[in-house]
Amino acid sequence: MSPLTGKILILTGASEGIGAALVTALRARGATLVMVARNEARLRENATPQDFVLPGDLTSEVFREAIVEKTLTRFGRIDGLINNAGRGSYFSSTGTSLAEARSLFELNFFAPLHLTHLVAPHVRITQGTIVNVSSIAGQIPLPWLPLYSATKFALASLTSTLRVELRTAGVHVMGVFPGYVNTNFQANAAGSAPPDCVVKGKKYAVTAIECAEAIVEGMEKRRHTVVTPRAGIVPVIIARLFPAFFESKFKAS
Repeated sequence: MSPLTGKILILTGASEGIGAALVTALRARGATLVMVARNEARLRENATPQDFVLPGDLTSEVFREAIVEKTLTRFGRIDGLINNAGRGSYFSSTGTSLAEARSLFELNFFAPLHLTHLVAPHVRITQGTIVNVSSIAGQIPLPWLPLYSATKFALASLTSTLRVELRTAGVHVMGVFPGYVNTNFQANAAGSAPPDCVVKGKKYAVTAIECAEAIVEGMEKRRHTVVTPRAGIVPVIIARLFPAFFESKFKAS
C-alpha cells in the first residue's frame, strides 16, 4: 500500500499536462483529490465521483480561500498541497510589461504562497506534504523565459525556507524541477514564439506521465528535491560552477 492511500490532496493545474498526469498517478495510489484549474470541462473529464472538482481562477485570493474552506467542509482535513499550476512568458526582460510581470508572479508565486499560508495549519496537524512544482528554469536563468525564470527562482527559494520552517512540525516540503516535458507549455505561454533550438529540443522531452511518476515517487519517499529528467542536474551544476561560460553558450546560440 502506498503511503498516499487515503490522503486528501489539493492539486492545482489539474486539467492538463503534468497536472492531469498527476491525477492519474495519485489516483492509482489511492489518494483522494481536490482538483483545481480554470477549465471545468477538462477537470470533469478527468474526475471520478470520489474527486472534488473546484474550477476557478487561482489569481483570485477569494477563490484560493474557498478552495481550503470547501475542502475542509467536505473532508474535514487536508493531508497535502501540490502547487502545480503556472504558465510561461516568452517576453524579454525589457519587453515585459509590468502588468504581464505582475500577472505571471500572481499565478506562479503568490498563488502558491497564499495557498501555503492557508494550508500550513492543517498539514501541521496531519504531518502532511507541500509540493511546489518549480522548473529547471528556477535553477538556471533561461534568457528566452526571463520573467518565468524569476518566478520559478522565487518559488524554489520559498520551498527551501518552508522546508526549514516546517520540518520540526513533521511536514514534508518538496521542490520539483522539471526540465523539458512534453506538454502544451509553449502553446499556452504568453509572448513571442520560443527560439528554434528550444522548439527542436522537444524531441528530447520526457512525457508528462514520466514527470508525474517521478513527483509521486518523491512524495512517497518524502524526498527533498525531484529533478526530472535526472540529467537536468548536469546543466544546473555547470551553471553554478561556471556561470560566465554557461551564459556565453546562450549568447552564442
